[in-house]
Amino acid sequence: MSEERDAIDRPRDVLSGTTGKGSSFEDRLSAARRKQGLEAPRQDEAAANAGVGLSASQGSALGMGMRVGIELVSALAVAVAIGWFLDGWLGTRPWLLMLFFVLGGAAGVANVWRLVSPPKPPAK
Repeated sequence: MSEERDAIDRPRDVLSGTTGKGSSFEDRLSAARRKQGLEAPRQDEAAANAGVGLSASQGSALGMGMRVGIELVSALAVAVAIGWFLDGWLGTRPWLLMLFFVLGGAAGVANVWRLVSPPKPPAK
């Protein structure tokens, strides 16, 4: 039998040195790289998206589109809320609301630009 127990009493595969299914360092590293988009997804993950009716690239595009929309709307909503609060507190209606509306729109566009721009190479 090729199974023993490790110090925490988990089954340990004697031949590979791993504990349990998929808990080796390489498996965890590969999963983390896939999550960050540094490695192509495995076939079983692409099949999971296909079962929903989306290919792997379509699922990624849908997620990116949702994130772009949320980035724009949330930046604008926070800025408008700040402007409205400051206008009520300082009695400057509607000037600060208009100012923060413009700043929120600019912040949303900057967030989207940062999201879709290619990564910069590391500085040497």
